[in-house]
This record gives sequence, structure tokens and C-alpha cells, in this order.
Amino acid sequence: MNAPLAERLRPKTLDEYLSQEHLVGSKGALTTSIKKGIIPSIILWGPPGVGKTTLASIIAEESKRPFYTLSAISSGVKDVREVIEKAKSSGGLFTQKNPLLFIDEIHRFSKSQQDSLLGAVEKGWVTLIGATTENPSFEVIPALLSRCQVYVLKPFSVEDLENLLQRAMKQDSILSKKDIELKETQALLRLSGGDARKLLNMFELIITSETSEKVVVTNEMVLNKVQQNTVLYDKTGEQHYDIISAFIKSIRGSDPNAAVYYLARMIEGGEDVKFIARRLIILAAEDIGNANPTALVIANNSFAAVNIIGYPEARIILSQCVTYLATSAKSNAAYMAISKAQQLVKQTGDLPIPLALRNAPTKLMKDLGYGDEYKYSHDGSGNFVAQEFMPDEVKGKALYNPGDNPREEGLRKFLKSRWKDKYGY
Repeated sequence: MNAPLAERLRPKTLDEYLSQEHLVGSKGALTTSIKKGIIPSIILWGPPGVGKTTLASIIAEESKRPFYTLSAISSGVKDVREVIEKAKSSGGLFTQKNPLLFIDEIHRFSKSQQDSLLGAVEKGWVTLIGATTENPSFEVIPALLSRCQVYVLKPFSVEDLENLLQRAMKQDSILSKKDIELKETQALLRLSGGDARKLLNMFELIITSETSEKVVVTNEMVLNKVQQNTVLYDKTGEQHYDIISAFIKSIRGSDPNAAVYYLARMIEGGEDVKFIARRLIILAAEDIGNANPTALVIANNSFAAVNIIGYPEARIILSQCVTYLATSAKSNAAYMAISKAQQLVKQTGDLPIPLALRNAPTKLMKDLGYGDEYKYSHDGSGNFVAQEFMPDEVKGKALYNPGDNPREEGLRKFLKSRWKDKYGY
């Protein structure tokens, strides 16, 4: 059985490699390193189907190094360690013979799996090439990321993709036997979403399904031939995060119309209902917060409901939740409070807890003054007694600043009545 067209056309050398001039062109960032065989550990970041795996293979071929591959989807720590042991016996520290270890979709590796790579990369037993469609700043642990150079692969241009189709028509042993006229390419390019692998395999499906030697490719023909959802939505790639970003920003921006539109895009694209519902819970706390605490209740109940109901009816529950959140008062005060608090903790470290607030389960602790002078709030008027709760070094530091909305203005007045001018309320 023949390999798919995308595999048959996979470039074997840099001269055959399409696009990415900024990396492998005559003045590319990787060109000299590849030709000299001096390859650093690298992360290749880019959307699906732009040649990350192909580039890794070419680097291995051009540099004449042993080449090992793992997929983060199917490999665990044991597999990583086995490959590292093989690599240790075939290369050495800082030599040009260092084996290359290619890990596809490295963002899917857990922290422990990524940790298992650290020693081998640091000691030079392997040179790592990781491929990811996700931002490595968020998906690759800092210790591993600091040992790698990150190179960004750009999406293919329309011209790149059309050149790829022309190459397939001329160079492929199967397609070159047909008389193909590319009359229109818009539908092919749209359905592929810029993914060269998807484009080529779709093109092959269309051409080989024609019995006549003469094939005229039009948009109508492509749409009739390709039996798949025409909604452009890649649940694992760049499109996924672009749409969820637009979705969240539309709700945050109080536009229920745009929010429901992007919700529909995700539903039609087959997005996991739980993923959408989880993001709504996060948004309810981050962007609405105490301006309307009911928002978190509704988002949480929506998550529970869609898990029970599932598609297609879950869309109604999601729509209700989305429109409620979009039309709710907004505040990020709770989100900003924890962000400020974490930053303060990082700056000041583990400050001593005031003695009055410490737990005193033993006689020694009581003798040391743990819990002394603590004032039980419910003994005071209005269930409040003014006392210091923060460590001395940061006392008076305001972290929660109520938002500009009716409910949090009420909270601001409440806090001012309790703390006067201490926190600047």
C-alpha cells in the first residue's frame, strides 16, 4: 500500500524544504548550525502541518547523527529513559556525534516526563528537538526550556501552499500520471486550514477518486468530494486557542452576540463540552468575581449540567450561561488580589506569622506566646474587633481593591467602616 501523499512528498534535504526562510534560508538562524553539525537542543514551535517533524528529520540527516523519535502521546518516562540509555552508548558530551532525540507534541509531556529529560540534555547525552503547537513558555517546564533554543515556524502563505500543490502534481509518481488543472484552490486551502499535511492528503483523496485522466479542480468539486465538517476548527492546534481566546474576550467585553458566535464555532467544530464549561467557571471568578457572585454558581452548575446532558442539548445550557456571564457586571478585583498577593509572597518570602494568630496545640507553644492577645471577632460589636492579621513587614498592604460596580462599592464601604484608613479604602 502506498504511503499518503504528504509522506511521499516529505522533503529529505534543506533544498527541498518549503518556506521558513528565517530559519533555514541562506541567512537562516539554523542554517549554519545544521551545515556544521553543531546543533543545540531546540524547541520547534508552530501550527500543525508546517514542517516541524520534517525539519527535525532533515537536521538529523544533514548532521549525520543517530536519530531517536518519541511521541508524547504514546510515550512515558520509561520510554524516555530507555532511549536515553541507548543514546548514552552512541554519543558523548559536547561531541558532534550526540544523538538527536525528537519528541513530537512535547507539550503533552507531564512535568515528571519532562523532568526525566533534564539530566540527559544537561550532560549532553542527547540533543533534544521538541515539537509543539503550543506556547512553550506555558507548556515546557522552565528548567528544560532554559536549556533549549526556541525557534518559531511561521504558518504557510497561500503562495507556499499553492506551490506545494504544483510540486505534488509534477513530482509525485501517482498524481503525475493524471492531467490535473488547478482551476480554483480557495476551498482546498480553506479546508486545510494552512496545514500542509492535511492539504496534500485531501488533494490526493480528491484526485484519486476521479476515474478520468483529466481532472479539473474547482471549489465546488472540492466541497462535494470532501466528506467532512467544513467548519475550520482544530481542537489541538492554533485555531483552538485563537477561538477560545476570542470567546473569553467577548464575554469579558460584555458582548453576548460575539460570545455566542464563538461558542457556536466551538460546538460545530466538536469541542469537548467540558473544556468550554471549565473555561466559563474560570471566567466567572476571574472577570466577574464579587461584582456578581451568582455568576460562579451558574457557571459551576452549568458544568455539572452539561456533564449529565451532553451534546446536542448541552448547547442550550452553555448558551444560557454564556449570555448570563456576558451581560453580568464585571470585576477582576479578586483575580488581581491573588496575583498581587503571590507577587508579594515571592518578594518577601516566608514572613513570621504574628504570634496572636499562631496555633498553640502544646504547652510549649502556649508558653512561647502562641495565640496570646488574639481577639475573637464574634465577641466584638458587629462581629468585628480591630487587630493586626498581617506580618509586621507587610502590614497595611492593600491587596484587594473592590471594583467599580454597585456590589463591590458596597464592599468598599463595608471595609472602610471596619478598617478606616488602614488600607486606603
